[in-house]
Amino acid sequence: MTAVAARPAAWRRLLRHRLAWASLTFLSVMLVLALAAPLIAELRGIDPTQTDLFRRFEGPSAQHWLGTDDLGRDLFQRLLDGGRVSLLVGISGALLSAILGAVIGVVAGYLGGRLDAFLMRLTDGVISLPLLPLLIVLAAIDPRKLGIPAEVAQSEMFSLYRIVVIVALTGWTTVARLVRAETLSLKARDFTRAAVALGARPGRIMFRHILPNTAGTLVVATTMSVGTLILFESTLSFLGLGIQPPAASWGNMLTGAQELLQEAPVLALWPGLLIFLTVIAFNFLGDGLQDALDPRSERR
Repeated sequence: MTAVAARPAAWRRLLRHRLAWASLTFLSVMLVLALAAPLIAELRGIDPTQTDLFRRFEGPSAQHWLGTDDLGRDLFQRLLDGGRVSLLVGISGALLSAILGAVIGVVAGYLGGRLDAFLMRLTDGVISLPLLPLLIVLAAIDPRKLGIPAEVAQSEMFSLYRIVVIVALTGWTTVARLVRAETLSLKARDFTRAAVALGARPGRIMFRHILPNTAGTLVVATTMSVGTLILFESTLSFLGLGIQPPAASWGNMLTGAQELLQEAPVLALWPGLLIFLTVIAFNFLGDGLQDALDPRSERR
């Protein structure tokens, strides 16, 4: 089946996956709201970072749609700001993991030999490490001891980029193994042999001929890893090693609410629910894409 003919069939299979479409709708709404959080705050006339101790733990109202937190800040806007950070970490980390894993996988699969053995043993070594302790160790490293200026190390943007890199360094292994397996199959195809016969260099063959044909595998693996990376970020933030206040993320919002469960359980309910729904939605979307891109799932 050609790629052109496969596209309508893939769309038909995806259309039949109702959970995937519901998940895509939910994630699209969440992403739009998170990206538009500053505009929404401006239209509502609310500063989500402004504290007001006289308005602590207020219930939902016309001004504060979900009420206020323990410092009198608008809970709805804090959730949108936290969603922007958590989604950015998850999506950016997944894309960085996919790029790193794809490069390692295609190089190992195409060149083979000792390089393949070394890269796959490296991959197996990373997989064998316990992820949560590894993440905690990486996140606990003081960047100032690595020569990074204190004002940079303590900035919100550096904290965000640092978490993206940390979660990406632990999430590339699955993509690498999948791409390697696809490469081993694709390098035996006629179009690869024709490129070799025409004198194309290995780099051109790997990144212009083989890697684009692994796009389906990459899309599925990247989509399904986003939810896992969001959980990693939430765990690190919950432990105080991730995004640092006053910047909001769903993880550190849970951290701030853990001592207020009896007084204001809603402060833990909303970020926990959004983490749960977002992770489940990415997993359902990944399942739907996997079924859509797999011709064997075509119903007869």
